[in-house]
Amino acid sequence: MTTALVSRLKAQVERSSFLRFLISGGLNTVSTYAIYLVLLQVMGYRIAYTISYVFGIILAFFINRFFVFKAHRGWRSAVFFPLVYLAQYLVSLAVVWAWVEKLHLGETLAPLVAIAVTIPLTFILSRLVFGRETRR
Repeated sequence: MTTALVSRLKAQVERSSFLRFLISGGLNTVSTYAIYLVLLQVMGYRIAYTISYVFGIILAFFINRFFVFKAHRGWRSAVFFPLVYLAQYLVSLAVVWAWVEKLHLGETLAPLVAIAVTIPLTFILSRLVFGRETRR
């Protein structure tokens, strides 16, 4: 990649909270999916999904706070952010359940499908929690 292209990409990422959200979501997805796959070797998919999901919430809070929205509303974001992920969890668990139980498709891909379905919901709710984007 040329220096100009890298500079343009960096500028685009800096301007777009949604682009930063997608990048951070990718990092979070890789981390939580790896944990899910490891846990799946020793427990059922529901418990493995739940444990990896809780880890993902904690990671997502810090990534959203410092990288995606670059904003913090004190106690408000700390209290309401888990509610964003509770809503996402309920929707994504329904997707995982339907994928495995109703469609009879593989357990290993179910969380990835759930993430794809819930990305818009999570972004909108997260933006509401963290408020307007502020620069440091």
